[in-house]
Amino acid sequence: MPRRRSPARPDVYLLPAVVGGGLGDIDEVLCAGRYLADAGFPLTLYRARGRPLPRSVDGPWSWPPHTRTDRLVRRAPKALTIAPAWGISAAPSRDEPYGRGGPWEEEAGEIERTYGPDATLHLSLEEFARTWTSRREVKERWREGGIPSREIRRRARRRSFAREAARFHAWYRRFRAFDRANVVHLYATFRPDRAFALEYPEAIQSGPLWPIRPAGTAPATDRRARWVWYASPASAERIAGRVLRTLARSDRPPFLCIRSPRPWPLSIDPRCGALELEPRSPSAWRSEFDHAQVRIVTGSRTLLEAIVQGGPFLYFNGILGAGSAARRHRPEKIDRLREVARLSRSARRDLSDFARGRRVEAVVERTLRDPPRLPARFREHVRGQFAPEWGDAGALVVRIARAWERTPQPSGIFVRDLREAARRSVRRTHAT
Repeated sequence: MPRRRSPARPDVYLLPAVVGGGLGDIDEVLCAGRYLADAGFPLTLYRARGRPLPRSVDGPWSWPPHTRTDRLVRRAPKALTIAPAWGISAAPSRDEPYGRGGPWEEEAGEIERTYGPDATLHLSLEEFARTWTSRREVKERWREGGIPSREIRRRARRRSFAREAARFHAWYRRFRAFDRANVVHLYATFRPDRAFALEYPEAIQSGPLWPIRPAGTAPATDRRARWVWYASPASAERIAGRVLRTLARSDRPPFLCIRSPRPWPLSIDPRCGALELEPRSPSAWRSEFDHAQVRIVTGSRTLLEAIVQGGPFLYFNGILGAGSAARRHRPEKIDRLREVARLSRSARRDLSDFARGRRVEAVVERTLRDPPRLPARFREHVRGQFAPEWGDAGALVVRIARAWERTPQPSGIFVRDLREAARRSVRRTHAT
């Protein structure tokens, strides 16, 4: 009997773009690409002729092995695209307010027309740890807008609150493209949220998309301890002077290397620290990050890098307002971490207060003596928060790609079954 041919691996297309304010959206797509490349899937960066790449995509980045082309060539029966928040970065334009398509609209549309909707699967990497119900999202929008907590509680008791939440729910579903049958919406987080799964059954929750990072180069010959701070929030400068002064008062002050996308008026003594504005090569950044004594991180990707690297870290994702009205910007990542990690009371407090820009001097002093550390085997602990096969987004991405390669089902049926399996996994997790 003739041997049965194994199905051809799908053509995988990377669609990296900035969706929020930081660069983590790009890194996340490239990270998913590394998992797929390591599993043997060929990657392509297709950008139509005459169209420059979206901002910041050209790097410098540590790209997985891939082919770049300005002409779409179908090599396999199926396609798989990887994009951040597909409904924002790659969905087609709509004739309605705020209906403009994303920076990959043209390429994603051409891929789907070439392979056909039933043979195209879009993997959408949604915002890390942002698994909130519409009611929680409305309250959070008020909080970030400066509404005091007492007033938020009062508003939440009004009859109009339900209408406000319903309006957010409808808009969220629309702009996340939950109505698209061939889009897998992957929400990586530290712990699955059942209420979110019930409200948005299309959402698939998993453990984090952990970075794949080669080791950095050898440390510099300077034996002085170094701290590194990825200070992308503009408000980082508001606490930087307090950090530097506290470090300078210590018996053996470390050198603080600050990376920022914008210049600061703050004057930094070159003996105490340095502000880096120019992008570094990925290997140089890895070396600085890997050999730092303490890492101050932001957003999701550098937070996950700090966890993977091990060792002490602090977290600051920006603050809004001033004085008693100061409030954190998008605090869900550090809050979810604190919920899941088995930390001492002092470590929990220090991470929370530093993220708020409070007790900065006291937190830095304690970090010099007894820095916050995650427990050993934290990644395994996070994986245990999920049902088997759902606790690691990198492994899940590969599993989805392999299942898509093998299935005879059209993409809509494939995604429907995947969503149902994800919902069952959340129910099992909360039942145990």
